[in-house]
Amino acid sequence: MSKDLFNPYPLNSLITLQNKVLMAPLTRCMADDKLVPTEEMAKYYARRADAGLIISEATIIRPDGQGYPNTPGLFSPEQIVGWRKVTDAVHEKGGKIFAQLWHTGRVAHPHFYDGDEVIAPSATLVDGTVPRMRELTYITPTPATLEQVEQLIVDYAQAAANAIDAGFDGIEIHGANGYLIDQFLHFDSNKRTDKYGQSPENMSRFALEVVDAIVARIGKERTALRISPGAYFNMTPDTRDKDVFDYLLPELEKRDLAYLHIGIFDDEMTFEHLGGRASDYVRARYKRTLIGNGGFTAETGAQAITEDRFDLLAIGRPFIANPDYINRVKSNQELVPYSEDMLATLD
Repeated sequence: MSKDLFNPYPLNSLITLQNKVLMAPLTRCMADDKLVPTEEMAKYYARRADAGLIISEATIIRPDGQGYPNTPGLFSPEQIVGWRKVTDAVHEKGGKIFAQLWHTGRVAHPHFYDGDEVIAPSATLVDGTVPRMRELTYITPTPATLEQVEQLIVDYAQAAANAIDAGFDGIEIHGANGYLIDQFLHFDSNKRTDKYGQSPENMSRFALEVVDAIVARIGKERTALRISPGAYFNMTPDTRDKDVFDYLLPELEKRDLAYLHIGIFDDEMTFEHLGGRASDYVRARYKRTLIGNGGFTAETGAQAITEDRFDLLAIGRPFIANPDYINRVKSNQELVPYSEDMLATLD
């Protein structure tokens, strides 16, 4: 395996990572009932501070963005204070951490907040029930008005500012995996006929406006984005989606973000309309810092970096099973295998 995997990597003039192995965002549903990070969460993240960068679990920007139980927020003073304990603990161990900003859109549920509707690009229902709370069935979303879209952009930017106040080194916008921003980017979930729908430029507009608002607030060096060009989670692929991402990716490249991150569970998945793997599709259209993710080991990820498929490697479940993942890989120790039983505690 290439030792280059453990060399420092400069994201930009402000941020240098201690290695190229990142801890992927991993939803744990362990915040308290006010969605405040706990002391156990601070210890959990600190134990993994030797990652090149920790990307936090997805963190909601406002109450109606919640779609799972006990997912942390970044919209109240108490939540900011709770996250400060996490970031302090990571920094004390020499690590760096970005907050992943999240609104679940049409897979939110009013059970979690004081409301009776779910907002999304369009009134397209997701079939099924809420993970971890299967007694809750999804409801048909209400299409966001233009005023509500504008407010969402404001709220994303405010959450980014709150993240910096909480001590995060930067933020990753969750624009992937079938959640709100991703819903604007795919024809299955975006049926709008206004300036946010129908054409690649219009369907990319919300994502770019969120990016631009956050960059204006905290700087491009501290702003990153995760995307899923191949619709596959809570969404049906459409061949026209490629046109949207063909437009979006060059626009993102112009913005010189900290990085772009592929949101996928298994990067060996192929998409006919993308001509193969999502990461290869993006790399052909985006030459700045790219993070690969989805089923890689340190060895296969290092090989992919050597082949210039992407620049940095995000590792998910193995970091749950192995808090000392970096040291184990460096010293060729056997990894503890991941099991779902591990989700019951924050070890």
